[in-house]
Amino acid sequence: MARPDDEERVAAAPGQAPAKGYLPVPGGSPAMEMSTESQQSEPNACCLALNGVPRDSPAAASGALGSSQIQLAPEEETQVRLLPTDPGKETPGAEGSLVPRTALSARRFVVLLIFSLYSLVNAFQWIQYSIISNVFEGFYGVSSLHIDWLSMVYMLAYVPLIFPATWLLDTRGLRLTAMLGSGLNCLGAWIKCGSVQQHLFWVTMLGQSLCSVAQVFILGLPSRIASVWFGPKEVSTACATAVLGNQLGTAVGFLLPPVLVPNTQNNTDLLAHNISTMFYGTSAVATLLFVLTVIAFKEKPDHPPSQAQAALQDAPPGEYSYKKSIRNLFKNIPFVLLLISYGIMTGAFYSVSTLLNQMILTYHEGEEVNAGRIGLTLVVAGMVGSILCGLWLDYTKTYNFFMTGYLPLGFEFAVEITYPESEGTSSGLLNAAAQIFGILFTLAQGKLTSDYSPRAGNIFLCVWMFIGIVLTALIKSDLRRHNINIGITNGNIKAVPVESPADQEPKTAMLFEQAAPAV
Repeated sequence: MARPDDEERVAAAPGQAPAKGYLPVPGGSPAMEMSTESQQSEPNACCLALNGVPRDSPAAASGALGSSQIQLAPEEETQVRLLPTDPGKETPGAEGSLVPRTALSARRFVVLLIFSLYSLVNAFQWIQYSIISNVFEGFYGVSSLHIDWLSMVYMLAYVPLIFPATWLLDTRGLRLTAMLGSGLNCLGAWIKCGSVQQHLFWVTMLGQSLCSVAQVFILGLPSRIASVWFGPKEVSTACATAVLGNQLGTAVGFLLPPVLVPNTQNNTDLLAHNISTMFYGTSAVATLLFVLTVIAFKEKPDHPPSQAQAALQDAPPGEYSYKKSIRNLFKNIPFVLLLISYGIMTGAFYSVSTLLNQMILTYHEGEEVNAGRIGLTLVVAGMVGSILCGLWLDYTKTYNFFMTGYLPLGFEFAVEITYPESEGTSSGLLNAAAQIFGILFTLAQGKLTSDYSPRAGNIFLCVWMFIGIVLTALIKSDLRRHNINIGITNGNIKAVPVESPADQEPKTAMLFEQAAPAV
């Protein structure tokens, strides 16, 4: 970083002072002048001067980046605009007083808790049918495929709705998206309460469909909540905790339904009463969480929790383009590899969760409760991996070395390699890939299980998971958000196109991101 006295000299020139934690670069500013005097006096130094100051001077780094006279190519504009000034420095207040540049809000834990709980209820409603599929088949008089679709509707609804949902998150904000997710989850739960009759399968499908729409406004939020509310030392743990709520809901969904709704098909009235108890209990909890979301869920803290978030919040809103963000993500090769590998791994989990009851009962009839316990063990292992990975990643950022806890790892890795693109957009695309692979894997594994054996379906999944491991190993770790938070103390050379007034031909000024002193 440039020394404070260097910053003051640069700031003395009009229009060159860094503002609000990022370096403004107006698109229509004149071209930067490159000094030829320095090149003539030091021909062997291979040193480019910016605005007449030698490149290897700290003032040159600060002045070149702080100047509003740099003209950028479109693909470089966002990168340079988000280069921080001094991380951890204080910013002048309204009357010359100093106020903290970043701060952590105690409310962040309340926001995280409320989100994790209503995400838990949504995940519980996803799996509550599949883990006792034989019970619901007998009660409603439908095939196993009908019950499988009560799970797959979550995956089917997500794919077409993710794009409007992420657009809503990026343009209307976190609070509205959270209220929609919690509210639709509550409404779907109450509709299911009216489906506890043997001829009303379509009503329970309607309620489950509303819950599946609610999921679209839930699954993309963990990385956004972590980024907006938590500091750089806790962001991965916060994201892992948010995902943990969803995983815990799946675990509870494996454990409770077999206990609350035992297989008493010889007594239809008792079975209906047990199903009604489960549905009404879920609705009561979902209603309480919706009320808490409306009361306590805030859009963002009063002060940004990190330098990366400060730069994003200070960026002019008119510069954001949802379509451009999507295009940028699909041009990012590491993200595309992550998209496919995440879809394979998470889709395999969805398939196993949906078909677990059928696989267990093929060999062990009447063991619905133990099937739920097996599912619980599966999810708890992933939850432990999620927390351990989150804690480890907050201090090491070694994303490529982990395969356990893949859900939060995928979200946070996507945010790191696609920064400054929206967290909701990258997370939404990851989840869309997971839903697509989940539907395909569930249909294929279900067919193999029914026509051959559960072993054939499991071998099918193992082959695909091996492909996912290979793709994960190929992903290059380019931790962009982490570099912003540490002030870009290390990195590669970046090229910023400029024009020289001497020959009017495009030139390229090389901005070196050195270890010390760093830009």
